[in-house]
Amino acid sequence: MTNASLQHSHSHDFLGVDHDHNARRTLWVVALTVVMMIGEIAAGYVTGSMALLADGFHMATHAAALGISAAAYGFARKHAANDAFSFGTGKVGDLGGFASALVLGLVSAGIGVESVMRLFQPTSVQFGTATLIAVVGLIVNIISALLLSAGGNSHGHGHGHGHGHGHGHGHGHGHGHGHGHGHDDHHHHHEPAHGTDNNLRSAYVHVMADAVTSVLAIAALLAGKFLGWVWLDPLIGLVGAVVIARWAYSLMKDTAAVLLDRTDEHVAQEIRELLQGEGIEITDLHVWRVGPQARAAIVSVHGDSGRSADDVRAALKSVHEISHLTVEYRLK
Repeated sequence: MTNASLQHSHSHDFLGVDHDHNARRTLWVVALTVVMMIGEIAAGYVTGSMALLADGFHMATHAAALGISAAAYGFARKHAANDAFSFGTGKVGDLGGFASALVLGLVSAGIGVESVMRLFQPTSVQFGTATLIAVVGLIVNIISALLLSAGGNSHGHGHGHGHGHGHGHGHGHGHGHGHGHGHDDHHHHHEPAHGTDNNLRSAYVHVMADAVTSVLAIAALLAGKFLGWVWLDPLIGLVGAVVIARWAYSLMKDTAAVLLDRTDEHVAQEIRELLQGEGIEITDLHVWRVGPQARAAIVSVHGDSGRSADDVRAALKSVHEISHLTVEYRLK
């Protein structure tokens, strides 16, 4: 093994192909949310409306969560080439998504508690003012949702470099050891189902949660104003809290799986089938996500002396999701 092979370096930039595009979209949504928040709080103080103040501070929690998403994009881009991160910063977005899911869960709990309290202790509602607030909030949320859905990360194609590292160990009576290192670069495309940007998803979920809350609030407020169903407002609040809690749980579950390096079974099964077809025995296999469209894999195999780690890499070349491949080849 030469020193050159040891010193060979390559990029560990596994950010999503739409990373910068999605970051800009998220910043626009943060700006919209902050403007709406400041406007509601200022109007609340001027008019003395508690409804305006309450919704303004509610918007502040969403602005904070969306700010986390924006900060995650910035941190990931800034440190994408930092060698201190062994597999790059492609999972920073998932960390941001997990944090946002926690905030969303707290918002859901707050809405639920407040709704239950109002069911047992009804308070007077300024239906006209509150309805206007909800309508304006819904418009802002629709604009924000359109901005985020235009990010396009669900249908993009990834372009990057796959890196293969092969380590071959041959054991015989003479205890000889051979090591081979190879690197193959190829463009890779991803399937939409396996390229979710959880950071963008967390921002989208926050916006949709607010939109659902606004729609339900408008329905309840109109019913209260024209039908006298004051009880419907807190009841609808409970329904909204449950819906938001489900979204928060789903987002938390998916991002936690990425942060804990859960095995990507789709890619792992593809690897098993390809190597089984080549008659190569897998002794150990690890496949995990290192970015929205990038997977890393460590494949340990037993094979005969007529083959090498290069053959394993060639057999797996069609697995386009793999951006970082390490192969350990041991002789039978």
